[in-house]
Amino acid sequence: MKPVNLIATLLFALVTILPASVVANGMDTVTIQSKSGDHVWQVELASDNESRSRGLMHRKSMPRDAGMLFRFSVSRPIAMWMKNTFIPLDMIFANQAGQVTHIHRGAVPQSLEVISSQGPARFVLEVNAGEADLYGVEIGDRLRHPWILPTN
Repeated sequence: MKPVNLIATLLFALVTILPASVVANGMDTVTIQSKSGDHVWQVELASDNESRSRGLMHRKSMPRDAGMLFRFSVSRPIAMWMKNTFIPLDMIFANQAGQVTHIHRGAVPQSLEVISSQGPARFVLEVNAGEADLYGVEIGDRLRHPWILPTN
């Protein structure tokens, strides 16, 4: 196979394997299913130590309905802070099944206060402050994303 054909074949395979949202703009989507209906956020993904440590630091703004989804390797108590983060955030903590277990509303920019998951969690969705209330997100609602499988 010629190198050009091989590259074209690999690119085609990549495009057909990845979700369209990831291919289009480097983002992905997460849905929260709640009593008030489903709501979708465009999110960046943070699943390794480097990306989780960096989070949303040093940003001055974030579009409405955007955020970051953090994944941890195991369910455990999670502690976060707002050091070098200039955007007020809501932090939505969820267990390994995607069930919302705690919501910290209105995290204060640049605060060194520890924000706790208040129990074991595996995922954290950070969105603009006020969006959890705006969309009626409550304890017990469900996060939906390919990372969240019935068995993990």
